[in-house]
Amino acid sequence: MKLTVREIVIFSMLGSIMYASKIIMEFIPNVHLLGMFTMTYTLVYRKKALYPIYIYILLNGLFAGFATWWLPYLYIWTVLWGATMLLPKNIPSKLRPFVYMVVCALHGFLFGTLYAPAQALLFGLNFHGMIAWIIAGLPWDMIHGISNFCCGILIVPLVALLKRLENSVTEF
Repeated sequence: MKLTVREIVIFSMLGSIMYASKIIMEFIPNVHLLGMFTMTYTLVYRKKALYPIYIYILLNGLFAGFATWWLPYLYIWTVLWGATMLLPKNIPSKLRPFVYMVVCALHGFLFGTLYAPAQALLFGLNFHGMIAWIIAGLPWDMIHGISNFCCGILIVPLVALLKRLENSVTEF
């Protein structure tokens, strides 16, 4: 996956947009555009979408601290990237928005469950402690999933925009 200078710049900007969107929306707990951006970038850039995703993760650690809360981010966003990569490319256009919204929502609903194994390992929780941790976070996961579903409506138009922009630029 060799990158051009243009791709380095684009992916840096896209990762920064992810981080900026998170900061701007922090006043509403568990409501953000990160899942939508992760899916959009994956649908447009496929494997290379990992670059802006991990730039976002790195920026998050740099500005908020590389603490124990940050470690699960190393895999949580990759799960959504992987799920998006597994989606068929030829989903009927009328069904596409709904499929993307549901996948984005599922990631939000499962966020605490995906986070839990790292919490258990880092803080010495047994299986029952991990389940209790998941249950305690369910109200936040509900907000996360519902907001991801709503934000997911932006995926199709942003994919179309990014693809149009990519096709309109010629390499130097």
